[in-house]
Amino acid sequence: MTVTVRLAGLGRAGLRLWRLDLIAVAFAAAFFCLSLTPSLLPRPWYLQGAISGILTATGYGVGAIAGYLARRVVRWRPTPEGRTLAWRICYSTATVFGIAFLYQSAQWQRQIYQLMGMAPPPTGGYLGVPLLAALFFAVLLAIARLLRAVVRALGRVFSRWIPATAARITATLGVVVLLILVLQGLVANVLIAGANNSFKNLNGEVTPGTSPPHAYQLSGSPASLVPWASLGRYGRNFVVGGPSIDSLTRFSGTPATQPIRVYVGIESADELRDRAAMAIRELERTGAFNRRVLCVITTTGTGWVDRHSVDPLEYMYNGDTALVAMQYSFLPSWLSFAVDRDRAKAAGRELFNQVYARWSELPAAQRPKLLVFGESLGAFGAESAFSGVDDLRHRTDGVLFVGPPNSSALWREFVTERDDGTGETLPTYEGGGTVRFVGAPTDLDSPASDWNQPRVLYLQHPSDPVVWWSPRLILNRPDWLREQRGGDVLPTMRWYPFVTFWQLSADLVYSIKVPPGHGHDYGSEQVDAWAHIAPPPGWTAERTAELKAAVTGGS
Repeated sequence: MTVTVRLAGLGRAGLRLWRLDLIAVAFAAAFFCLSLTPSLLPRPWYLQGAISGILTATGYGVGAIAGYLARRVVRWRPTPEGRTLAWRICYSTATVFGIAFLYQSAQWQRQIYQLMGMAPPPTGGYLGVPLLAALFFAVLLAIARLLRAVVRALGRVFSRWIPATAARITATLGVVVLLILVLQGLVANVLIAGANNSFKNLNGEVTPGTSPPHAYQLSGSPASLVPWASLGRYGRNFVVGGPSIDSLTRFSGTPATQPIRVYVGIESADELRDRAAMAIRELERTGAFNRRVLCVITTTGTGWVDRHSVDPLEYMYNGDTALVAMQYSFLPSWLSFAVDRDRAKAAGRELFNQVYARWSELPAAQRPKLLVFGESLGAFGAESAFSGVDDLRHRTDGVLFVGPPNSSALWREFVTERDDGTGETLPTYEGGGTVRFVGAPTDLDSPASDWNQPRVLYLQHPSDPVVWWSPRLILNRPDWLREQRGGDVLPTMRWYPFVTFWQLSADLVYSIKVPPGHGHDYGSEQVDAWAHIAPPPGWTAERTAELKAAVTGGS
């Protein structure tokens, strides 16, 4: 009898664990349908299933809170027959709308794939979306209800000494604080430490076919102050990955100069300031301050520099250039941005300030053009060296920021203070006299007013989730979703509370898995950007087209 009673008790507990609330189910169904609406980028079915599951659980939570508040205010309760009818209506309506939205979602996804020049996947894959969504929903609901059970148990314990209401509040706060501390400890001490060690090992790997350079103008060479082994994987790729002298000569038709590429890895010196100082000594050793162009680069989290972003300068100036970059993390950009973004800002500020201090000592007539470049997290970090548009004008000869994160300080300032009548997707700031925003090369001549020197350019695709993702999306509709959509974004995209935030979070995963010109892949568009920011004398649109072909072909 005792065993029977205990098993019955467990059965009742299990039923309570999975018992559903009608209002919460209605909200969950609505959130599931909205999760299938289009966002910036195409999503494979398994990613859609995960996001739909998360949003279904989110909708259930919102509905549970709404139902609780409604029952506190409204005393009327339906009869058992009424509840049965309401459940039948809810389930049938949810089923019909769910099927309709699944079908329409597959059509929307095909349109996005085609908009970006990609072959759409088979529509049949979307049949797996509700199954995967149900799995995610069940797991998240179980976790939430287990936490609620813990809160109630603690509340009963605390109610022995304090009033019941105070006991429930204390138990809730206690569980929330404990959960935050556990997650912080797990992330900081286990996951991040493990990721850092893992990426540190990856940083030590040498890309097959890569060997130390012989030219003294490159870091890691026998003449360099920076040991080859300390450059890190992406640093080594950077110093040897530029165009050859033969390629530059073929493009220009005249003998080329060996470009200077200076790079200091995170293992080259212990402190950030010391790494920047080592970069200055390398610049002096290689004769960088005697070149026509000196470009200061803030890298992404791992120290990576996209060749499409820097090779154009070496082609345009026939190798009479110097590029300098410094590594500040082992972690990839998305993880570095989440847990250690201040390091990117410190690195961008320290490297530029030390380069600028040394550059300023030269006679004005003998200084190279001082350019600044940053992509993604690199743009976020590079911005930190400047206080505003006047500082950019006075301390640089040209700036290119590519795919800046939404929280980039100067980007946010310029967009917020944009000229009246201009949109957030492609704003105009102070008439476009210094700072301009471009979504595609065809935007480079807009506005029609004069673009003074030095020029600051933000290159940002309408479909780049790195640019548009923000926690504010949870409850606030952004201006870029109030105005006409960008050229590679479906006009049917809408903002919904909670939903759009999670959709763009999923888009971040897919941001570089689309063709160049979309998402976070800017490819050869950076050739057009540099050709407008810092063209050499006599440069033409025809030369820009030839350079795009050379950079794309890797010659």
